[in-house]
Amino acid sequence: MSNAKSEPGVSHQNISMQLGEDFPDIRDAVRRVCANFPEEYWLDLDERGAYPTDFIAALTEAGFLAALIPEEYGGSGLPLRAAAVIMEEICAAGCHAAAGHAQMYIMGTVLRHGSEEQKRKYLPDIASGKLRLQAFGVTEPTTGSDTTQLKTRAQRTATGYRINGQKVWTSRAEHSDLMLVLARTTPASEVKKKVDGVSTFLVDIRKALGHGLTIRPIKAMVNHHATEVFFEDLDVPADALVGEEGQGFRYILDGMNAERMITAAEAIGSTRWFVRKAKAYASERVVFGRPIGANQAIQFPIAQSYVQMEAADMMVRRATALFEAGAPCGAEANMARYLAAECLWNAAEACMQTHGGFGFAREYHVERKWREARLARIAPVSTNLILANIAQHVLGMPRSY
Repeated sequence: MSNAKSEPGVSHQNISMQLGEDFPDIRDAVRRVCANFPEEYWLDLDERGAYPTDFIAALTEAGFLAALIPEEYGGSGLPLRAAAVIMEEICAAGCHAAAGHAQMYIMGTVLRHGSEEQKRKYLPDIASGKLRLQAFGVTEPTTGSDTTQLKTRAQRTATGYRINGQKVWTSRAEHSDLMLVLARTTPASEVKKKVDGVSTFLVDIRKALGHGLTIRPIKAMVNHHATEVFFEDLDVPADALVGEEGQGFRYILDGMNAERMITAAEAIGSTRWFVRKAKAYASERVVFGRPIGANQAIQFPIAQSYVQMEAADMMVRRATALFEAGAPCGAEANMARYLAAECLWNAAEACMQTHGGFGFAREYHVERKWREARLARIAPVSTNLILANIAQHVLGMPRSY
């Protein structure tokens, strides 16, 4: 997790954030795209465990997934706040932003730390949709969130590196052309700092599959196209290395703040969907001669979710404003992610409870979004890890073990 620190009470000068419905043109454009992919489309995909190929193609054609790629490489060069707005609106429409969000921010590692040759080679094709960079191989079966203890190794060869190891919960690897992989190039026992000796590689899945790379899908509660990835003597060229050898852990920390903010915006969008859905059903459903929304037991959880959502939205705006100003924003990114995950889960519970038994009926679409909402408290970062980070790096409390 990022250690970028913002002390309580410290004011950030010259940082501004827009209130209200910012980027209205982008919001309207996203809504128009999403209108072509109604809830029935997502229900069908969920039942089949299928990938939303047509939806991702539509987002790509509209330029949304290339929002953060600079114009010189074929992208839109938009600020992070605009990217967050795109993801928020996708989820508010009932669509599934996670199917394409990695395409938006994973490329940041190449953009910030790759060579000019790598940028010219990959970024324009990622921007156009010719190449998909959707997969990030980090988590391992035995190390979980302790990224410094990776077991996957990349050893030098005469022509590059040979990778051996295993990753798990690598989403969308079956639907990606390229994959970022984190591997140890120096054993942990041989480095002074545990964050040293980890390197980042850009693996061409098209060339590697069946030649040292194996991908197996994981059946899970949520249709996130999760996989486990196996590397067995996978040879990659020297130019697969992104940046300097041994600095990969720092590179991924550099990109985590953007990921936190974008996925927090997604959670806020989904919260809007739940609040809207719950409010409508509570107003229409009549029991004992009156709408169930007249009961405070129904009203208050929905209203509470709305209040929490507005607070989370403000923290996302603050975090993105700091990010765009080049100011420290690690604490704000983590707090935004925490608040958004919590408000989403509370809204999902309120919506499910409001619908009662009908909430379990697939035709109402609540249970699908409810399952997605539960994931937000675990991935891409556990809310417990966020609290530990804030306690230690912002409040200065003793490190927990």
